Amino acid sequence: MWKPPQRIKYQALTDAWPSAAEAANSALFKSAQWGNLQLEQRTWIPAMVPWRSNEQGEVTQDVLDWYARFAQGRPGAIVIEATGIRDIPSGPLLRISHDRYIEGLKQLVETVRAASDGQTRLFIQLIDFLSIRRRPQPDVYFQRYLTITNEHRAWLANHTDFENDDDDAQARHLLAELTDPELEQVLSERELEALRFGYRERVTDTHNPAIAELPQVLPGLFADAAERAQKAGFDGIELHYAHAYTMASFLSAKNTRTDGYGGAREQRVRLPLEVFQAVRQRVGADYPVGCRFLSDEIFEGGSQLDDACYFGLRFAEAGMDFLSVSRGGKFDDAKQPKVGWAAYPYTGPSGYECMPSYISDEQGPFERNVEPVAAIRQGIRDAGLATPLVVAGGIYSFEQAERLLADDKADIIGFARQALADPDWFEKVRRGHGEEVMVCRYSNYCEGLDQKHKQVTCELWDREQLDDADVVLASDGKRRLTAPAWQPRERSIN
Repeated sequence: MWKPPQRIKYQALTDAWPSAAEAANSALFKSAQWGNLQLEQRTWIPAMVPWRSNEQGEVTQDVLDWYARFAQGRPGAIVIEATGIRDIPSGPLLRISHDRYIEGLKQLVETVRAASDGQTRLFIQLIDFLSIRRRPQPDVYFQRYLTITNEHRAWLANHTDFENDDDDAQARHLLAELTDPELEQVLSERELEALRFGYRERVTDTHNPAIAELPQVLPGLFADAAERAQKAGFDGIELHYAHAYTMASFLSAKNTRTDGYGGAREQRVRLPLEVFQAVRQRVGADYPVGCRFLSDEIFEGGSQLDDACYFGLRFAEAGMDFLSVSRGGKFDDAKQPKVGWAAYPYTGPSGYECMPSYISDEQGPFERNVEPVAAIRQGIRDAGLATPLVVAGGIYSFEQAERLLADDKADIIGFARQALADPDWFEKVRRGHGEEVMVCRYSNYCEGLDQKHKQVTCELWDREQLDDADVVLASDGKRRLTAPAWQPRERSIN
């Protein structure tokens, strides 16, 4: 993963934990309501992909155990991982693309409700993503994947012994023997990318009928998935408009479609609004629906904060019930993957902004998204709207959370990696046991596992109590799949 060149090391430290009485009087642990959205406390666990499903995208026992463990901490809300709306293979990622998934998802809802004693609202994040292939072996790329064009033939005729325009086999052989500088002359930018990174579809590939038809297809797919989520009993829906995926790509400044769904930001926001409207029509006016989107794409030529302020206001005006804001996490500046691996959108500078580590620059890894979220929120408030904003990114302490709420920087505080490090953070702090919190190190150990598509765990707990009879281990047999149970320490009475 990319790291800032300054390589300044930081540590997440705090001793400002509240007593139980102080927590009870805090803004963080008070219930709140904004229109359809009601929470028992202003804490939120954003969607994280744990790789606990199976190849069919079903709710497995590991999925149930994972979310039950978070629910035991009784946060205000949990957002279930990005769940695919298309009925296509997508590895061990959850799907909601067919009615056959409803029963498993219903069991997940019931499990979270039981584990949290009904205190935690459960949302599901709905996602669409385009095709991406692994980086191929060069010889395989030239023999199987590259389409030989007249441009290739002309270049080969001028620079090699290629003589027969009809001999594609010879053309492939000659291309495979070219040096990198020569390949840069003969291959197009997209062909070079397919060779060096793996082929990746874009929303601008409108020569492809399936891509051209996305504005006609996606609203229905999202609405169908939302209806299933409602039938399964989820408390609401989060539309995934962030990072490297389809809907975020429509919002991106790099979306140059000329069919009314690209170019100016008024057109780039068109499909996300149409998707929301289709979902809203399907689930009804009183069912919570929000989205997660980016405050900044980070990379050169991408959307920036002024775009995000515009999008946020449009989403609020359309009637979204909450806005959860992330940043970065794009393919556009990702590192070149190894042969046989797929590009990973969290390996470049934009990926760092999404998940900053303890090795950072002068700004440090904590609260990097706070001021952008505050700006988006202020624009919405200036328009007379009360849509709640969820902020996340490097927030691990009660002091941070309470300060951000007091300063009107956000309305709900998201704890992602910190909740992974300690699912009991919420109960420990609420009950006056903050000194027992396992504070995240921000080493991004978890992110490294995600990149390798391994079951995500935390270095703070995944090797503890491995010999206990009830411990479920990861597929490698070396790590526990859920955090150890919390037993409050006894306190001496003086």
